[in-house]
Amino acid sequence: MTRFRFFSLLLGCAAGLAHAAAPDAAAFFRDPQISHVQMSPKGGYVAMVNALPNGEAALAVRDSSDPKKVNVVIRSTANERITAVHWINENRIGFTVKNLRVEFDGNYDEMAADRDGDNLVHLISGNWQHQAQSLGSNIKSSVLTADYAYYGVAHDGSDDILVEKYSWNNLDMAPDHSRLYRLNTRSRQLRPVLEGPQPEAALTWLTDSRDVPRIVRSRAKGRCIVSYRQDGDTAWSELENGTCYENVRFTPLFFDGDDTLYVAAPYKGYSALFRYDLKARKLASEPLVDAPGFDYAGAPEIDHATHRLLGIHLQTDAGASFWFNPQMKADQARVDALLPGRSNTLHCGQDCLNAPVLLVASASDRQPTEYILYQRAGGKLSSLGSAYPDIDARQMGLRDFHRYTARDGRQIPVYVTQPAGKADGPRPAVVLVHGGPSVRGGYWEWDQEAQFLAARGYLVIQPEFRGSTGYGIDHFRAGWKQWGGTMQDDLADAAQWAVKQGWADPRRIAIMGASYGGYATLMGLIKNPDTFRCGVEWAGVTDLHLMFTSAQSDASQESLHYSMRTLIGDPDKDAQLFSRNSPAERAAELKQPLLMAHGAQDRRVPLEHADRFLNAVKAGNPHVESIVYPEEGHGWRHEDDRIDFWNKVDAFLDRYLKHGA
Repeated sequence: MTRFRFFSLLLGCAAGLAHAAAPDAAAFFRDPQISHVQMSPKGGYVAMVNALPNGEAALAVRDSSDPKKVNVVIRSTANERITAVHWINENRIGFTVKNLRVEFDGNYDEMAADRDGDNLVHLISGNWQHQAQSLGSNIKSSVLTADYAYYGVAHDGSDDILVEKYSWNNLDMAPDHSRLYRLNTRSRQLRPVLEGPQPEAALTWLTDSRDVPRIVRSRAKGRCIVSYRQDGDTAWSELENGTCYENVRFTPLFFDGDDTLYVAAPYKGYSALFRYDLKARKLASEPLVDAPGFDYAGAPEIDHATHRLLGIHLQTDAGASFWFNPQMKADQARVDALLPGRSNTLHCGQDCLNAPVLLVASASDRQPTEYILYQRAGGKLSSLGSAYPDIDARQMGLRDFHRYTARDGRQIPVYVTQPAGKADGPRPAVVLVHGGPSVRGGYWEWDQEAQFLAARGYLVIQPEFRGSTGYGIDHFRAGWKQWGGTMQDDLADAAQWAVKQGWADPRRIAIMGASYGGYATLMGLIKNPDTFRCGVEWAGVTDLHLMFTSAQSDASQESLHYSMRTLIGDPDKDAQLFSRNSPAERAAELKQPLLMAHGAQDRRVPLEHADRFLNAVKAGNPHVESIVYPEEGHGWRHEDDRIDFWNKVDAFLDRYLKHGA
């Protein structure tokens, strides 16, 4: 059993740069200059997406032994974004392209090409108007329709990938089941991965180390079901069937080469990583990895040549890697010695132990991710570039992890980013609220929103309020049906805690956030006017009733009738609670300055949320500014909109928080 306790890495700051002019919004919010960096299966090449002028990008392949040798596989236009890159084999590479002219989640084209750019094949069309070409009795060699999506590569050296075909009922925008297929990326030949019947409502698949589907997860009428099949068998049997969120015993995560299933399961109030014995149908008596105070959040590093689990990239309050393999453990120690004060995550291709080169993603709270090649033989480091090269780490704020005590005694995790340089006294502060809300909000990493604000002199407070995940089941459940209640109190308590530390000026505290964070911003201004002086919200929920009734929402029937009623409440039984905790019904109480923004194409929180609230609040508040971005959905996909929005945030806070009355 391996146990981890939280820690923080500190990177020294040069005081001489702390008061230099802060980088502009473009330095933080333009598209990353390098992204989707991936090693080839045998480590001979590294692929990456490089941003180009005018919103274009290039998928490039470099020789890992000489990174100056570059091939451009394809260039995307300003209306396209390469959202994923995956090596199919040492010579062939696949990639996913999003059509930015259509903002909802979907419209993904799947492509494949040789690493020199030749033999480009369009595999899946993201255009929902596309119809499969009729080729007589054989339609399996045409471009697939938009109900298909990339699942994963086949780690066998072939030109094949795995794809999912989604199916819908007549009520939802989201699919309710899927099937797996094997697709050849040269011939486009498609064939089923499995024959025979499959579990009802099969939606989330898990393949073993040889890419054979062995586990499928389903959700039906509020129950979460895990089904399993033995290798070579066609029959499925249930491993788990429990009420979602209530009594699910474990969540399947991955297989190793010994046909061992690894799962996340409860352990002393938190989730931990366990081995699961498929023959005996039971968990190991002790976890393989656990982190007291944190739910298990890790990613396996598997050597596909030997099918062995080499290690786990783990997140507690900060990122670290735990290696079971001594060779990888020694590599980690050497890289950490060369790059001190950073979190260095080692990646390799499919043949980790024999690869001559490792890919290092190196970052810290002040340092955006830099991608580096590490030559095993000589220990040489070669930088491929930084995601945000205009950021000087010495100008960034110090980010650290704390816990504070809420008014009812609950311990609330929180990340705090202090502006660089010595403070003359309490600073203006921003409580930055994560969306979800049933997610983990922050990590010890370079956070572009927090650092943008800190670079302008604001203390940034990011509470992991009750209802957040990642900090134990009790912390998660404590937030059920607490929108506007104790979840909201946690945010006001975070502000007061920062005041008591001597960090925050009690007269200059703002609240801001997106989606649920936008909802919490509005409720914070309404419920705690003496604490929060102004607010910024984008893509925010304004009416709890509307979450269940909007015809434009993408919420599934399963969510509306089960999970949302568990987490938020019942719109009929809790109607009075919904009214009390809906900002739209209390808009007249909001008197502080407010900046609102929304995407016109938002289907997660449709624009009518913003319209209803804006019409109500403006009647009694002259200090409300509103922006609608016509081509955006639930968040800002377009670089120019992102930069424009954060420039407006900067001006708003400068007027109403830093200097204004």
